[in-house]
Amino acid sequence: MRIRLYLLFILLCQSQIFAQTDDSFQGETISFKSDDGLTITADLYLEHENKAPFIILYHQAGYSRGEYRSIAPKLNAMGFNCMAVDQRSGDQVNGVINQTHKEAVSKGLETQYLDALPDIEAAYLYVKFGIKPEKIILWGSSYSAAIMFYMGSVHHTNLDGILSFAPGSYFKINNKELKTYAARITCPVFVTSARSEHKNWKEMYDKVPSEKSYFLPQSEGRHGSKALWPDNPNHREYWNAVKEFLNSLI
Repeated sequence: MRIRLYLLFILLCQSQIFAQTDDSFQGETISFKSDDGLTITADLYLEHENKAPFIILYHQAGYSRGEYRSIAPKLNAMGFNCMAVDQRSGDQVNGVINQTHKEAVSKGLETQYLDALPDIEAAYLYVKFGIKPEKIILWGSSYSAAIMFYMGSVHHTNLDGILSFAPGSYFKINNKELKTYAARITCPVFVTSARSEHKNWKEMYDKVPSEKSYFLPQSEGRHGSKALWPDNPNHREYWNAVKEFLNSLI
């Protein structure tokens, strides 16, 4: 308990605001510490009072918080506050460099998928104890979508929803299959992907005992959260499914 409180203190005290040069970006870029001392960069889209439902947005492999530049404002318009997180396993997208990854490389730290677990956890703690919303919803893309099943198990009494965009059995955590963690989730779960990727997550999805739903497009669709980007011809199909799920959580 003392260690966790100390971690929380560090997370909150070391948060800071950076100047933002992207004119299309309407939020604030902040930083806080992971439990190994690495600085995590995130975009905070705080458009409503702090107690409003909050979505933490995690990106896919090779990407950055820039994955959500066109998505987060739409979630704000639906009544949600959001934070898009740079995890150390990533790079850049939409002209946004992953600063967490950049610093991890400069320090000689590993940047594989599971190395991002402390960053994902630290972002959750930052929101839970720093912003203190009444509801917390986790949203993952590709490898982070898979990690959401683990997070849903570890924090199964403290989450109000999970959205998982194109998860898969990419790895084990603590030598356990992700489907093992899926079986402990108690909050509502939404899963989507490209149509051909259904087989990658069906087994995990089937293990979830709580309320759940999924969406597959009529055409092939796209991998990860970029399925919602406006350049995806069937992005409206995805958005309709996402809105239906999120509205059920309010």
